[in-house]
Amino acid sequence: MKKRCIWVDENNPVYVKYHDEEWGVPKYDDGELFELLILEGFQAGLSWVTVLKKRDAFRKAFDNFDVQKVAGYTSEKVEELLKNEGIIRSKNKIESAIKNAKIFIEIQKEFGSFSNYIWGFTDGKIIKNKDNKFAVSTPLSDKISKDLKKRGMKYTGSVIIYSYLQAIGVVNDHETSCCRYNK
Repeated sequence: MKKRCIWVDENNPVYVKYHDEEWGVPKYDDGELFELLILEGFQAGLSWVTVLKKRDAFRKAFDNFDVQKVAGYTSEKVEELLKNEGIIRSKNKIESAIKNAKIFIEIQKEFGSFSNYIWGFTDGKIIKNKDNKFAVSTPLSDKISKDLKKRGMKYTGSVIIYSYLQAIGVVNDHETSCCRYNK
C-alpha cells in the first residue's frame, strides 16, 4: 500500500486520485491555473472534497473554465448558475469568479501569461517542504494575496492562496514519507 500524506482519506477515491495525480504537480497552463484559482475560491468555508466531487459540474457550468467566456458572463448567466444544483450556488462567489476572470486576463496581458506572473514570485522554483511543518499561510502567500487583492481579486486571501500554491505545485507540501514527495 502506498504511503500518502496524512490528510488523504484512503476510503475516498476522489481524494486519493487528486492527491496521487494532481496535488503538488507543477502547473504552467493558464487554463489549469485559472480553473484551480476559481475552485479554491469556491472552496472557501467548505471542504476541498466537496469541490472535487462537484468539479465536473463546475467545468460544464463554467464553460470548461474558459477565462474569456467567464469574463463575459452576464447577470442572466449568474442567475442560470444560481439554479445549477451541481455547483456551489453562492452569488458572491459566482460574481467574484467573473470579476477574477477579468483581472486574470489583465494579468495575462501584463506578464504574457498568468503562469509567468504566479511562478515569477519564486523565480520559477518549487518550494519544497523538508521538515513536515505545514503552514496555512506563509510570507509568500501573504505577498501574492496582497498583490491579487490590490488588483481587485476576491476570495484570494493568504490561506486560499497558500492552498492554491500547493495545488499548482509552486509549493510541494507532500510529507517527506509520502510516495509523491520526490515525484
